[in-house]
Amino acid sequence: MQHAVWSYDAVVYEMNVRQMTAEGTLRAALSRLQFLSDMGVDVVWLMPIYPIGCESRKGSLGSYYSIRDYCAVNPEFGTMKDFDDFVAEAHRLGMKVVLDWVANHTSRDARWLVEKPSSWYERDEHGVAKVPWDWSDTAKLNYDCEEVWQGQIEAMRFWLTRHAIDGFRCDMAMLVPIGFWQRVRRELRSVKPDLFMLAEAEGVEFFDGAFDACYGWELHHAMCDVAQGKRRVWDLRNIIYGDGAKYPSSAMHLMFTSNHDENSWSGSEFARFGKATEVMAAMTFLLPRNLPLIYTGQEFGYDHTFAFFDRDAMPRFEANDFTEFYRKMCDLKHSFSALRSADLGGSFVEINNNAPDCMMTFVREAADGRVVFEANLSPYKLFRDYHTGIYAGEYCNALTGCATTLYEHEWGDIEPWSYRILVRRD
Repeated sequence: MQHAVWSYDAVVYEMNVRQMTAEGTLRAALSRLQFLSDMGVDVVWLMPIYPIGCESRKGSLGSYYSIRDYCAVNPEFGTMKDFDDFVAEAHRLGMKVVLDWVANHTSRDARWLVEKPSSWYERDEHGVAKVPWDWSDTAKLNYDCEEVWQGQIEAMRFWLTRHAIDGFRCDMAMLVPIGFWQRVRRELRSVKPDLFMLAEAEGVEFFDGAFDACYGWELHHAMCDVAQGKRRVWDLRNIIYGDGAKYPSSAMHLMFTSNHDENSWSGSEFARFGKATEVMAAMTFLLPRNLPLIYTGQEFGYDHTFAFFDRDAMPRFEANDFTEFYRKMCDLKHSFSALRSADLGGSFVEINNNAPDCMMTFVREAADGRVVFEANLSPYKLFRDYHTGIYAGEYCNALTGCATTLYEHEWGDIEPWSYRILVRRD
């Protein structure tokens, strides 16, 4: 499957508009776009910006994912003009805008519940719209009804044609028939040929004419477990090679150490990864098929679990060491074609080391350059010992900018959770 050309080098930023600024509006968030562009962000994924239902509302402001009207802007965030200005500014800066799309359900007081036939919703024996899972503020749409498919597609088309967005992140994509997503891609790519589709789901089936990228949940959870001492490095290795064997070469995987679900329901990345936070974040930019994600607050190392249904804004927006780390990782992603996603990325070759249960040593290489990664993914101080063979030579340390030599025989102590990224141009 061919993707939008811009997506292979992309770094995605998930924007939580409610918590991004003190104002919690699109107008205020627009003023942050230059900062994100300077850091190296290519795509801004906006969590849902649509009006939220009032019936069974959770918290004071409700869930982004309980949508009352697919073709309007939540007054909490501003107006449609504010949204259009946001998109225009992102595009001026060379960034793409992706909207969060919730196809599985609406709010329990959605316009469609009043305006559309009863067959648009799954209903119980009393004719009441069903609640999916335990999401008590939502109503389950009925995908046995052909009109629902076209209603969704027309609502998505509204944002593409009238408001010039670049794609969709599709919430809980596995709860909707794959045939629906295949039709979405066919019809909407006729409108926008470089449309980008990201599935909040994981599986080979999502790449059968539907999506450009899926979530890397399995890898993420394994990384968490390694950081917490529950699993070892060979589990990561098995997932990396397993994905290479079962997915088509064109498949992209969203890689992350945080997102809105992980942050709000499982804690900040620091709570989940501890001292492994930085090295695991670095790996999301370096592994094969990577589509790296930065979530609101990570660019400042904001160690906080956001309230999901209420205002809980970040107190500051000032560059620091975390900002510089992500700037360097974005630059690395953009500078070396070996780190491009899917089938345009370079080779992935492991260098055997003496502690395969604790260390990863690998090379990403393409015609224009090489990236070498060495990491101790354990809480132990180790003695490292490995032979680099044809990869020995002079490099630049990507984090420090200093020249360094990768010797044919690398050996010596390596501290817990420490790592090196060495680069060279060919």
